[in-house]
Amino acid sequence: MTFNRLHLIRQVDLFTLRLFLSAVEEQQIGLAAIRENIAASTATKRIQDLEEIAGVRLLERTPKGVVPSPAGEVLARYIRTIFSQLDDMRAEIASFTEGMRGEVTIASARSIIAPFLARELGDYARDFPLVDLVVLEVENATIVQAVAVGEADIGVFATAPGLDLTGLDVVPYRKDRMVAVVPSQHPLAERQSVSFEDLLRENLIVVDAMLGTFGAAARRLGREFKPKYGIKSAGVAMSLVQAGLGVTVLPECLVGGEVFDRDLFDRVVAVAFAERWANRVISIAAAHGRILSPPVRALMKQLLDRPRGATAQQESGPDQAS
Repeated sequence: MTFNRLHLIRQVDLFTLRLFLSAVEEQQIGLAAIRENIAASTATKRIQDLEEIAGVRLLERTPKGVVPSPAGEVLARYIRTIFSQLDDMRAEIASFTEGMRGEVTIASARSIIAPFLARELGDYARDFPLVDLVVLEVENATIVQAVAVGEADIGVFATAPGLDLTGLDVVPYRKDRMVAVVPSQHPLAERQSVSFEDLLRENLIVVDAMLGTFGAAARRLGREFKPKYGIKSAGVAMSLVQAGLGVTVLPECLVGGEVFDRDLFDRVVAVAFAERWANRVISIAAAHGRILSPPVRALMKQLLDRPRGATAQQESGPDQAS
């Protein structure tokens, strides 16, 4: 037998394809027939006709049931894609009369959610009130993992050396930069800019998510970096600096926007951080080859329609910059 594409297109109906997929998943044609509510003899005949039309054996018969042949495995994979697209088509057409429905899971970090995503997700929720938004706040490296394994539809993360982006489609979303935050009476507060080497001489308070980046920078200088504090929150780092316990480095979008209580900025000064790696590129990741549902595509469009080069301060306006 040889594969006959025209016969397959012209003579095979969707019910037969679903029946075949059920047989693959149940590993028995009888169970597939029960699942699809038809007689076992009818199911057997339909699958035999499918093999005849395709011109290739699709199921291998065994004493315990059936397993897909190599060609059957390929067909099953494409059938799953076909039915997934049919579900998307049904949802997209229904959105014209019922409003777009569905669920979107987005993974990101607090340093991105607070200054950037929160406002845009709010706009999206008002535009598509029947879509359930699920937001996962996780660390930067965990964001791309969540997308890769299917726990999140999209992830918004800060690009960094060492992140494994295998199997992901990545597009740029926003730009930001790191700034040093020091007590207002500190000698560094008078500087126009500071380097990482300058900060290593101080008690440098680092949020856990940035430990890898700072450790790598210290090794490039031939220095050892052993922070005294284990900090998870940028707000806590700001509070310790305000109390005079050290200096820190944070995304400018957090320091210059309305993310923190303004009282946290008492007695601290933001100083330009003169390091090439201080420029932060924020990107959006989706699984490569995965068909995005209409709600996910709508969110992606909204996020990417905003100016990609804008910083949080440029989007919010100069009155919010510190």
